[in-house]
Amino acid sequence: MSPPMDYEQLYSGLQIIEKEMRDKLSSLQKTQKSLAKASEKGDLKSAAKDLAQMSLLIRDCGELAAEYAKQTEGFDAKEYMENGDFAAQMTECCENLSVDIKGEYPIYEIFPYRVRIDSENEELYIDRKKLPCVRPLYFAKTVKQNQDKLNKAPFNASAFLNELADAYDTANLHKQKNGKSSKRENDVLLKDLYGYIVPMQRFRREYDMQSYAFDLSRLFSSDVELTKDGRGFEFGSSRQAGKLIRILDKNGRERLLGTIRFFE
Repeated sequence: MSPPMDYEQLYSGLQIIEKEMRDKLSSLQKTQKSLAKASEKGDLKSAAKDLAQMSLLIRDCGELAAEYAKQTEGFDAKEYMENGDFAAQMTECCENLSVDIKGEYPIYEIFPYRVRIDSENEELYIDRKKLPCVRPLYFAKTVKQNQDKLNKAPFNASAFLNELADAYDTANLHKQKNGKSSKRENDVLLKDLYGYIVPMQRFRREYDMQSYAFDLSRLFSSDVELTKDGRGFEFGSSRQAGKLIRILDKNGRERLLGTIRFFE
């Protein structure tokens, strides 16, 4: 059985070549400046020496570039993503960075993102955004940075709660008209309320279900308790597994929310 593929092993070798390239290019730049100085002074003997040195440095850079290409072309990125090695290392890197990850190849949830591995094109998708990347550690760090930015972004929990309450009231009015309910304090599915908050399909690309789940997570972890009209609220579960919304609380623990109820 062949050992697992690991991009970090390839990356270590590439870093050595990259350092040598930087050193050669730095020397090449210095030699070019010396050549220009010799040209300015009319020192053709020094210019000839500089040209000879430049030729050697350019040759060395070409050899380094060829070795770099050999190593990268020898790494089968498609196989790496298809055989499960990438996914296993991606999961491990996320866990090491305390990034919550759930799912199975090729679809994963890294709250509040949905991640898809596209091995055919050697790419990843974070929600709808394409990320050409076959390095698990870089991917995990990118997601971590994005999560940190989201968590630091301003969020008005009271305003979001009031929007939920308005959607909740509208949903109950529709139930009344259909003869299904006359109680304002009914439990209403959170997934149903999403349709009232974002009624038009074209706007759901800007505020998708994952964004909605993230706002629910921040509301869940907030200290807000009452709506503007003085009602309290309570999250609940649901027997319909497909109607549950997965969030993380402020301690990073998984919570499954199904319904919400507002009460006097």
